[in-house]
Amino acid sequence: MILASEFDRCAVQYADSPVLLGPDSSIDYRALRERSLRAAEWLSGTRSVDGRPRIALAARNSTTWVTAYLGLLHAGAVPFLIDASAGDSELERICEDCSLDLVLHDRDTPGDVIPVLPGLTATPRHAAERRHLLHPDTEVCRFTSGTTGKPNCLEFSGRAVRAAAENWAAGTAMTADDRILCCAGLSNGLAFNTSLLSSFLVGAQLLLSHGLPTSGRIRRLTAQTRPTRLVAFPALYDSFVRTGGDRTDFVSVRVAISSGAPLREDTKKQFTELTGVPMGNYYGVAEAGPLTYSTATSAQSLGRPLPGVDIQIREAADVDGAVHVRSASMATRYLNAPGLLESRIDRGGHYSTGDRGRLEDGELVLTGRSNRMINVGGRKVDPVEVGDTVNAVPGVEQAVILEVSDQHGEPAVAAVLVLGEGLDAGEVRLRIRDNLAPHKVPTLIRVVDAIPTTVIGKPVLHELRSLFDAASS
Repeated sequence: MILASEFDRCAVQYADSPVLLGPDSSIDYRALRERSLRAAEWLSGTRSVDGRPRIALAARNSTTWVTAYLGLLHAGAVPFLIDASAGDSELERICEDCSLDLVLHDRDTPGDVIPVLPGLTATPRHAAERRHLLHPDTEVCRFTSGTTGKPNCLEFSGRAVRAAAENWAAGTAMTADDRILCCAGLSNGLAFNTSLLSSFLVGAQLLLSHGLPTSGRIRRLTAQTRPTRLVAFPALYDSFVRTGGDRTDFVSVRVAISSGAPLREDTKKQFTELTGVPMGNYYGVAEAGPLTYSTATSAQSLGRPLPGVDIQIREAADVDGAVHVRSASMATRYLNAPGLLESRIDRGGHYSTGDRGRLEDGELVLTGRSNRMINVGGRKVDPVEVGDTVNAVPGVEQAVILEVSDQHGEPAVAAVLVLGEGLDAGEVRLRIRDNLAPHKVPTLIRVVDAIPTTVIGKPVLHELRSLFDAASS
């Protein structure tokens, strides 16, 4: 398989160079390969109905996570990379929907669990049959919130994953001297595409953040590990700016990289003034990987296309039109939504991103969205999925899920509810917490007697949003 072979090549080339520094241990390339091969021996015994074990990896960042991931690749299994914050019910739905054989995790779960690696346990699933067949070229699966009310499972070939890493490393001038502090979960596209295989390819060292990435915690971690690159969501940079600090906090950092959500221009400017560190803003989508990169002063520009990327603006004479992209790192399809991804790719191989924007002197500027997804700190939230979960709570008569701005002006998930007697907003929030990842649980809730609607029965969204203008919940 391509990805296992690619890592083996890197492990030989950079053998004794440090590769990982995590909250659990530090390790070089040679030792990481040896550990991953031992993990592969155990994982290769996973029972599968078709010879290609489907194994979920749902855990927080650590050297053990990377060891398990590489072990899965060496064992010929297909890793399904799941956000560690996924609730137990959400994880269960994914297991059923994708016919998984085993789950590797770091959570306290009752039942049949088996210790595998330090800090990781395995829960067997024993799928009797496959609901959906994997593409023959698939080596890794990742998830994105979709428009079907459930997480869409993206299938990636080894060629696509390698292309994303190669093009990112080349397009951002990554070298063996880099130490990348990654503040996003490795299952997320921000980390997976910018900080995993790409660091291996050039012999760089990956520094892993574990736990909630608060500004104070990351400042301390930066001082301890002295990274050259900081990779984080815009919300963390907003927090840095609000809490202040000085240049000594980031003395080793050459560039701070942001993606997953729009970066505010004042945040970019203030962060650089505060720290002396230039910011690299990039644009990418889960289905197509990293697409652009820019260290320009203006936060409006997301830069020029990375190698292997073509961007087209359509429908509005190249001004604020629909953004369509083609890349060497495209996903093959959605495993659990047959035909859906293919329907969004035209004959020329360009994917309709749902974003709107324009090209200025060859650089991409985004101006809005053409679909309904809510972007919470870089994580996409599908209102359909949240609404289905809320409406399943007994006593909820009607629920509308929408995007509003929180007290800092950032996108937030909000809910307007009509409730039966004896039920309140706090109880609703408690009942849905086990079924949704924390970032999907509405942070702002209003209870009304009736949902205002148009003459054809659709909710009047501007009236609902006005309920959140005065105060927070």
